[in-house]
Amino acid sequence: MATKMRLQRHGRKNYAFYAIVIAHPDAPRDGRFIEKIGTYNPNTNPATIDLNFERALYWVQVGAQPTDTVRSILSKEGVYMMKHLLGGVKKGAFDEAACQAKFDAWKAERAGKIAKTADKAAADKKAAYEARIAQEKKVNAEIAKKVAEKKAAAIAPAEPQAEEAPAEETPAEAAE
Repeated sequence: MATKMRLQRHGRKNYAFYAIVIAHPDAPRDGRFIEKIGTYNPNTNPATIDLNFERALYWVQVGAQPTDTVRSILSKEGVYMMKHLLGGVKKGAFDEAACQAKFDAWKAERAGKIAKTADKAAADKKAAYEARIAQEKKVNAEIAKKVAEKKAAAIAPAEPQAEEAPAEETPAEAAE
């Protein structure tokens, strides 16, 4: 029976993070394991993956069967790409130096894509913040305008009453 590569849950409720482990297929999810090869934290943006690349590559080459999520993680980290390239070296298609050069080029391209995505997310967040601030300033200006109109309305009637208080004398009163 082959070994399994799977996630082992840790963390508190609604804030899980996982250890990537090699375990016997009959072992429970959070039970005994053979080796811990990394961690995966999906709570960050982008998700944080800390992987012992050499050990992960070793276990993939000896036939450990990963779960779907672990397969995705290993693929994103380049373990399956390196396995593919090492297969080419074994068949004689190219040497190890060319294999490492191809892997480094792939890794650099992937790092560029991740950086571009992170920059776009930061720019979108900044634009949303600026739009929210502009909307808030607009609402505050409208409120200030209404308050100024109320104050002007409260002051305006008081001034005419003050002028009416010293009423002009009528001719009859002036004769007295």
